[in-house]
Amino acid sequence: MSSQHTVHPAGLRQVRCENSIIAGGRRAQHHYDRCNDAARMYRVCAAQRSVHSHGFTLVELLVAIAFAAVLITGLGAVVGLVTTTRDAVLDRNELSRQARFAMDQMVRVVSHSRLLLLPLNDKSFSNWPEHIREQTVPPSAPIGSSTLATAVLAVSLPAYQDLDADGFPDADDDRDGRIDEDFTANRTHSKAAGIYLIDDDGDGRVDEGGAGDDDESSTVNDDPINGVDDDSDNNVDEDPPPDINADGCPGVCGVDDDNDGSIDEGSIDDDDEDGQINEDSLNPVVFYLSSGTLMQRTPVPWDENNSGGVDGQDFVIGPIAGNVTRLRVERVAGVAFGEQLVDISLELTSPDSGERVSLHTQVRPGGAL
Repeated sequence: MSSQHTVHPAGLRQVRCENSIIAGGRRAQHHYDRCNDAARMYRVCAAQRSVHSHGFTLVELLVAIAFAAVLITGLGAVVGLVTTTRDAVLDRNELSRQARFAMDQMVRVVSHSRLLLLPLNDKSFSNWPEHIREQTVPPSAPIGSSTLATAVLAVSLPAYQDLDADGFPDADDDRDGRIDEDFTANRTHSKAAGIYLIDDDGDGRVDEGGAGDDDESSTVNDDPINGVDDDSDNNVDEDPPPDINADGCPGVCGVDDDNDGSIDEGSIDDDDEDGQINEDSLNPVVFYLSSGTLMQRTPVPWDENNSGGVDGQDFVIGPIAGNVTRLRVERVAGVAFGEQLVDISLELTSPDSGERVSLHTQVRPGGAL
């Protein structure tokens, strides 16, 4: 019986090399050396293939796992940074959008209004600044004897608003083509001192005093519309009586106010000589802060509060910006040529990212008219 033996390729190469040297002399010796080198290289490669055919070693696996952990940690940090940056950009864009909308709304209303109502000028007997109304979130401490720092901006209703679409401005209460020309003793017709539910003079109190006290100064009807500061409080024409110019005549004494050919006909409280009295009051548009939200309060020409009539307590309120952390409104004094300016600063802050957007502008009441 013959036995079969398996010959390794490297051994076969060795036999062939030895046969070559026997047959060929010096040239055969050179060929043998090269052939021998090739055989050794083949054995090394075969050994390496044999080792790797059995998988990774424990050290190799640990190194690979450590490298993968470092790589994943780095990628996680990059992804987290990208996400944080994206959220901050989105927050800032949203804050900017709200701030621009709110500022544009205030500027549009003020620039089309005929009269700045609040802030007032500083009274000589007040130890806090009435001409600057500033409010922050969290709240800043009040100044002087004021018990609460609040920001408010109020102007008379612009003529462009016609919510009931009757063809007359909502500010023209009696639909006679004239606006705000025949007040009651309470010029906003709200049955409250000053502007209803608003701290007019910045002392921290709301609606204190009588209904005819339009500036919450504790006196009523003490400053008629005549271009003079009759009550010496640094405000002009802010607290008129029912005869708004206090001249004792219907309309303006000696003048045919309604161009009907008659002079000074009717009651002295009939300021436009149309046969009616106290029928066209001021309608204030008010901007103020409520728990970090900037609100706009707009008068409406219908009985919104179901009181049985339309007066200064009929209005709608809506938010125009959230996350407000500062509102500052200043009645700018000493402007050239008697022009009145309102300085407005608005700041919004994201509660999530801390991103902050600040806007500032100055606007002249009636500047767009």
